Amino acid sequence: MPAKKDKTNQAVIRLNDLSKLFDSLIQNDYEILGPTVSDQAIIYDKVSSPYDLPKGIIDRQDNGQYRLVKDESQALFGFVVGPHSWKKYLYPSIQEIWRAKKTKTGFGIIENSDKPIKRAFLGVRPCELAAIAIYDKIFMEGPYADPMYKQRRENSLIIAVNCTRAGGTCFCVSMNTGPEAISGFDLVLTEIIEKDEHYFIFETGSETGTQILSKIPHKEAQENNLKAKDKAIERAKSQIGRTLDTNGLDELLKRNFDNPHWQTVAGRCLTCGNCTMVCPTCFCTTIEDSTDLTGSLAIRSRKWDSCFTMDFSYIAGGSIRATAMSRYRQWMSHKLANWQDQFGTSGCVGCGRCITWCPAGIDITEEVRIIRESENIENTSIKARM
Repeated sequence: MPAKKDKTNQAVIRLNDLSKLFDSLIQNDYEILGPTVSDQAIIYDKVSSPYDLPKGIIDRQDNGQYRLVKDESQALFGFVVGPHSWKKYLYPSIQEIWRAKKTKTGFGIIENSDKPIKRAFLGVRPCELAAIAIYDKIFMEGPYADPMYKQRRENSLIIAVNCTRAGGTCFCVSMNTGPEAISGFDLVLTEIIEKDEHYFIFETGSETGTQILSKIPHKEAQENNLKAKDKAIERAKSQIGRTLDTNGLDELLKRNFDNPHWQTVAGRCLTCGNCTMVCPTCFCTTIEDSTDLTGSLAIRSRKWDSCFTMDFSYIAGGSIRATAMSRYRQWMSHKLANWQDQFGTSGCVGCGRCITWCPAGIDITEEVRIIRESENIENTSIKARM
């Protein structure tokens, strides 16, 4: 049985009072970033009121397919995830590291001095909370912490949204990352639409979240509210159609380095890198140096890269991974197996973006299943010959 909900930090906010959340954030000098519609997709961008949210719009997703459709429920958070993830703000695609300016005696180094911006991330899904937690572990702990990431992260307020509807390609249940947010948020809301009622159940996760909530008209959540919340989340869980068997997954992929199926999937892979760009945990980068036309200013920048590009594995003499097969195998094996060795966690949070935005419709859950079954068949054949 699920644990009994603590009502003391859960509150009900009416739809008409949601604008007060925006007012409170703005009064506290937060730049609000949230879901909005642009170019026929739901993206993350600046929002200033509930009117900027995708009201009555849901997403239909499948292998290599994404489209928005109108929905009668008029939900503000009826969609799931789009092509954007929060890494665009925490770990931007282009980041200036330093610049050097020519002086009379040589060059002077000018360190990056971007002033931190207080940002409120509104609409963070549970799987995305898991992705941010992975980034926190990688970029804020140990000897190689990233000061630029740390600065952005410490100035970010997380307002999560529990999923009440599953996407067509997500498999968060298999990865234990959803559809309910458990931790990692300052506030989390669940949107409830029942008959003539439309309201939100807010739960606090930090002192800052509690302070923000106190500025918004609300009432304590009652038992019927909490039951409605559990029912909505359970509905989303039951709708998830994809699964990924993670039992011994890291060792499975390591054992199958030479599995012939890698060549089969490589015949479909375009090595476009879409999966790495939309993935909320991929963080491969390259360093680029540039100068102005006068030669008096040099800039070093960090830019997103992808293990699917030929140059990514280039060393003296050529690229280590020159074939589509080797690059796809590297991506999937690293994501699902070798991340465990490096970071103590899987690099996948089950958001399904790599499936939706792959132009060839390659499904990572299906590829794992095929490799697992091919190994079982081989083992059965060996036993039969003994």
